[in-house]
Amino acid sequence: MTKSTLTTLLLLTVGLVSFSQPNFDKEKLDSYFKVLEENNKFMGSVAISKNGKVIYTKAVGYSDFENKVKATNQSKYRIGSISKPFTAVLIFKAIEENKLELDHTIDKWFPTIKNADRITVAHLLGHRSGIHNFTNDEDYQAWNTQAKTEEEMLEIIENGGSDFPPDSIAKYSNSNYLLLSYILEKTYSKTYSELLQEQITKPLGLIDTYVFGEINTANNECKSYRYSSSESWTLEAETDYTIPLGAGAITSSPTDLTRFANALFGGKLLKTESLEQMMSMKDGYGMGLFEFPFYNHLGYGHTGGIDGFKSVFSHFPEDSISYAFTSNGSNYNINNISKAILSAVYNKPYEIPGFTTYEVSSDDLDQYLGVYASEEIALKITITKEENTLIAQGSGQPKLPLEATNKDVFEFHQAGAKFQFNPSDHTMILFQGGGQIQFKKE
Repeated sequence: MTKSTLTTLLLLTVGLVSFSQPNFDKEKLDSYFKVLEENNKFMGSVAISKNGKVIYTKAVGYSDFENKVKATNQSKYRIGSISKPFTAVLIFKAIEENKLELDHTIDKWFPTIKNADRITVAHLLGHRSGIHNFTNDEDYQAWNTQAKTEEEMLEIIENGGSDFPPDSIAKYSNSNYLLLSYILEKTYSKTYSELLQEQITKPLGLIDTYVFGEINTANNECKSYRYSSSESWTLEAETDYTIPLGAGAITSSPTDLTRFANALFGGKLLKTESLEQMMSMKDGYGMGLFEFPFYNHLGYGHTGGIDGFKSVFSHFPEDSISYAFTSNGSNYNINNISKAILSAVYNKPYEIPGFTTYEVSSDDLDQYLGVYASEEIALKITITKEENTLIAQGSGQPKLPLEATNKDVFEFHQAGAKFQFNPSDHTMILFQGGGQIQFKKE
């Protein structure tokens, strides 16, 4: 649900290796998460399963930072867009019951949405509708904590219009899955929450998985945080469940997510042909699933982000391996965490990161301040400071607190981004994802 940062994070590295048995070095993985915790890089929980059996769990950090309540394996997290695979399963269940069809156009339910007579249920599932993503709106953060009715959300979606002709390309939009939620409610005359419980969570015994309300720490629900320029975890606001619904309004736990994955790919939720349609990729998008390549292994899953929560789940069918991690505070590249988990499971080499700090004063930062532009991309990056922390902010994007790691070098670990300044010639180089972009101060 959250906006992307400077660039989209890369998928996992692809290569050629053979599968190893899951007798992996659990102590090393424990050490990996201990280092992240000690350096304020990650708070959250992890679960890994093999052949339907949980073989590893870990929880680090705090579920409630203000009251110093530690996270446990019973902690529950908002999972953001991992809600979408649940919604897709509900849609395909309705199709199997002959209540819906993939080629049904949505003008039946939403006649006032632009191109509704050309947009199908399949287009919504595969992000091919062209419907504008309401979470990309500049004012989204001003109203996402307020409850909205279906009518109010439909008006917001209608006002957003269309970004491209239906089925011409694929582009991620939370609007698609909110509309699918409404279609389900209209089809069954039940709430999305009731459908989730009746058709998925209750049959599978997923007691930690449900549509969230206001965060209840007494029920092991985590608050979410961002690591602020004051070098502390700062509480994030809570998105109201009515805003994302089936696009991002589910709370769960890593163990429940691995159980869901095992059930989905084990034929306990859908017929084979329905699952194959979910897994079928077009322009990089499945119907509620994405591909997760790792060396010569191919997994299917989804990522999620809402408020300060981030999450990942994936299942590797050939090896019957599922993993999930949920975070309520991250100051590190989530993709790197996925790679470390899978490297551990598949007995591939990975490093426990080392974090070095470089002391700078507020006055030291003045030489870097300004607006930087590049001839390579249209994005401008504004560099400011808050006390003794340097802040980078791309056009229309959130502020990113940078950590000084060397002379003239600052990093934003969460996105794997490094900023290298040359104050004498007023330039900056952004390193990310194996590439680099040169910027010049205006």
